[in-house]
Amino acid sequence: MRNNLRYIAGLLTMLLLFNPRPVWAAGPPEPSVFSNPLAVTLLVLMMVLLVIIGILANIMIGAADVKLKKRLAAKNAKPLATLALLLLASTVFGQDTAAAPKAAKTIAGMEASTFYIMVSVLFLELLVIIGMLLNIRFLLKQEKERVAAPITEEEKIVAEQEKANRLSWWDRINKLRPVSQEADLDLGHDYDGIRELNNRLPPWWLYGFYLCIIFAAVYLWRFHVSHTGPSSKEEYETSMAKAEQKVQEYLKKKGEIVDENTVKYMTAAEDLQAGKAIFTDPSKCPACHTPEGGGNAVGPNLTDDYWLYGGSIKDIFKTIKYGTAKGMRSWKDDLSPKQIAQVSSYVKSLRGTKPANAREPQGTLYTEDATAAPADTTAKKAGM
Repeated sequence: MRNNLRYIAGLLTMLLLFNPRPVWAAGPPEPSVFSNPLAVTLLVLMMVLLVIIGILANIMIGAADVKLKKRLAAKNAKPLATLALLLLASTVFGQDTAAAPKAAKTIAGMEASTFYIMVSVLFLELLVIIGMLLNIRFLLKQEKERVAAPITEEEKIVAEQEKANRLSWWDRINKLRPVSQEADLDLGHDYDGIRELNNRLPPWWLYGFYLCIIFAAVYLWRFHVSHTGPSSKEEYETSMAKAEQKVQEYLKKKGEIVDENTVKYMTAAEDLQAGKAIFTDPSKCPACHTPEGGGNAVGPNLTDDYWLYGGSIKDIFKTIKYGTAKGMRSWKDDLSPKQIAQVSSYVKSLRGTKPANAREPQGTLYTEDATAAPADTTAKKAGM
C-alpha cells in the first residue's frame, strides 16, 4: 500500500511539472478548458478513479502472488503514467485558439470533442474497475479453496448428497422432491422404462383449481339459482335490443326508417327522380315492365288503374319489398327502405301516362277512396 501511495504522489508531481501553460506574448490568454467547472469536475473524477484503480491493482497483486506483484509493477508503471499524462495534459484537452473554429459546437461551455473524450475515459476507467473487482473476487475464491482443509471420502460423499438434495427456488415453490427420494415415490408402475411417481400437484395449480370451483359455485348460484344477475341469454337479448335501437336511431337520422305500414307517397322532385333512376336501371324493372312502365309479356302494366296486388302506396311498397309468389323477386336485400319508397312513389306517379304498346289491364280496379268490383281479373303472367 505504501508503494502504491508513492506511485500516486509521483504521478501527481509529473502532471504538475509537465502541464504546459500558454505564454502571455500577445496579451491575456484565451480561457482554457481548465477554467470550465464541468471540465474540472470530470478531471477530479478521473483522478479519483485512477486512485481507485491503483488501490485495486495493489489488492489484486497481493491476492495473486508476490512475484506476480513485482512483475506487474514493472510492466504497468510506465503505461499507467503515460495514460494519466494523456488524460490530464492540457495539450490533449486544450486546442490552439488560432486554429480552432469560431463556431465550434460546445457542450456546457466545453468543446464537444473534449467533452466526449473525457466522458469516454471515465467510462473506460469504470469498466477497468469492474473488471478488476471481478478478478479479485475470482482470485479470493481460488485462494479460499486452496487453503481449505482437505476432506475425507465420507465427507465428500455427504457433500455430494447434500448437493444432490439441494432444490432450486422453483422446485421449492412447486414442492418437488429431490432425485435421491425418487425410490420413496415410486408406485411400481413401469411403462417402457417410464416410472410412475407419486408426486403431488404443485400448490399453485391446486389453489387455482380450488378457486375455479369456488368461482363456479358462486356463478351458478347468482346467475342460475337466485337470478340476481342476467344470464347469458338475457345478456344477449339485451345487447340485441340495444343494437336494434341504435340501428333505428341511425336510420331515423338518415330518413331510412320506413316500412309497408309507415310509407307515404313522396311527391318531392328529388325523390321521384331517384325512384325513376332505380326503376329505369336495365338490371331492375325494365326487363318485366319496360322503361315506361307499360308492361310486356312478363310483367303487367303499371300505368292503368288495375292492380294484381293492390294499388296503394303501401301495397306497392310491400310488393317490391317482398316480391310475389308468381315470379317477382324480393328487392329488400338490394334496395334500402328509402329507395323502395322512392321507387314505389315513382310507380305511383306513372298512373295515366299511357305509354305506347302498353299491356292490357290485369287484376282489380283500384281507386284511392275504395276498391271497385273486379272488371277483368284474368292474370296471364306473374308480376305486380
